[in-house]
Amino acid sequence: MPTIMPVPDLHLLLPFALPSAADAATALHGLESAALDTLLARATLEERVIGEDFQRTLPHERWIAQRFGIVSPNASQRYADDAPLAPFMLLADGGDPGASGAAGAALWACIEPVHVRIAHDHLVLIDPATLGVRTEEARALLDTAQPVIEELGLALQAPTPLRWYVSGDALGALAGASPLRAAGRNIEIWLPHEARTGERSRPWMKLQNEVQMAWFEHPLNVERESRGLPPINSIWLHGQGAMRPVTRPFAAVMSDAAATRGLALASGVKPSMPPASFASLAKDGGEGATLVELDPFSAPFIEQDWARWNAALKALEDAWFAPALNALRSGSLRRLRLTLCGDTGSVTLSVTRGDLRKFWRRRPIAALFIE
Repeated sequence: MPTIMPVPDLHLLLPFALPSAADAATALHGLESAALDTLLARATLEERVIGEDFQRTLPHERWIAQRFGIVSPNASQRYADDAPLAPFMLLADGGDPGASGAAGAALWACIEPVHVRIAHDHLVLIDPATLGVRTEEARALLDTAQPVIEELGLALQAPTPLRWYVSGDALGALAGASPLRAAGRNIEIWLPHEARTGERSRPWMKLQNEVQMAWFEHPLNVERESRGLPPINSIWLHGQGAMRPVTRPFAAVMSDAAATRGLALASGVKPSMPPASFASLAKDGGEGATLVELDPFSAPFIEQDWARWNAALKALEDAWFAPALNALRSGSLRRLRLTLCGDTGSVTLSVTRGDLRKFWRRRPIAALFIE
């Protein structure tokens, strides 16, 4: 039998694995993570990104956009979104970002059906992943919204039930906010605005209002409320950007995130779903750097459910961190990189077999949450 060789260079991208300093003590309480502790203590800190409180995109979105070369940290863009991922999401979902009919590089934006809750004196966006929208419900909503969208002269593609894509000059260049960036918060400051002027986008407001009216008292929403579920009462725009050439930083990409998968496809790499464990990854083999995006943290992070967040980290300890540490010690894994992201910032660390011998390095896991 041929010898099965693991990947030589592994990069783990972990969205929402970095709580704020205020939440770190609760999130890490009772956590037993000897392997992760060792990896973090011995690793070299390659990058720390603090981020801004009102940045409209998420750190892992900006990170993949920069790694695949569609933006650079200081580049001037013709759109304001610093993670213009919608056309790549469309590509991953099976659509055609070149089919809008517009001249030149068309701007595409992703829109999702959402629930906006009325609070005491403001409106709050609910995490779309918690709504439990069924495929047939999403299609019924799209059937109602499609004439409104096309009446504005927008091209529409809906390759998946819950992610729709629009393009057209009527929208202009918009800065939208990622749904999980705005989830649980007053939506006022997160609503799309004109990239050049910073003012609220009138075309988008018109589209959003008309869709909301079309869905008001829709039989589907009446039925959802009878089951105790929130109505789908609005749409959310994010990720606007144009297709452009990308770099190829990874030989293999494993992720279930549409943006990451789309960037991989654009770079000439066929993505796959992330395996359940490091052991399964090793069976795949491969040469060059491999990116694995693991996302068990998003829902508990957004919901501030730190017991569930802690349990997710413990599961990764057993399935990924401990086996990866053993592989580094044996030399079968040459380098492990970890990019841990929060909702504003991120850190990227790198550890090799030689780093494990640097016993004087003593970075505790809590140190990552201080800044």
